[in-house]
Amino acid sequence: MSSPKHERTGPDGVGAVPYLPLSSATDVPGDQSIGRLVGDATQHISTLVRAEMELAKSELIGEVKKGLKGAVYFMIALTVVLYSTFFFFFFLAEGFADWFRGLHRWGAFGIVFVVMLLVAGVAGFLGYRKVKKFKAPERTIASVKETAAALKPQRAPEADLTTTRD
Repeated sequence: MSSPKHERTGPDGVGAVPYLPLSSATDVPGDQSIGRLVGDATQHISTLVRAEMELAKSELIGEVKKGLKGAVYFMIALTVVLYSTFFFFFFLAEGFADWFRGLHRWGAFGIVFVVMLLVAGVAGFLGYRKVKKFKAPERTIASVKETAAALKPQRAPEADLTTTRD
């Protein structure tokens, strides 16, 4: 039973959670049977659990939406930084050409290119070493095998059919 006064709705209008009154105005204490009380308690617990699940779901959905919006802004920032590095390397090469007066522009760009290749090579090597250390989830595999073995139907040992009864 829901009432608008007791529903929780998020700022985006999602996530109404039902409210369950503990007693109605027509209930008189002492007039209900134990079976009815147990049935009502079961229904109330069921509704309470569903309401808690709905509340958790609505809160998580709201937080995930906020997180996704933040992630979009981080992706935009990362893209701008990535494209800005292009100009940084041009700046670096022009700076080498100006700093070393006898160095041609093509030589300065070549130096920057070689430095970039060295950095990429070192980063690739370090990444390879980290990936090489990956191991299979041994505990999970063992647990799944144990569960499968426990759930597999056990066959009764077959009787020896070669012996006959007298």
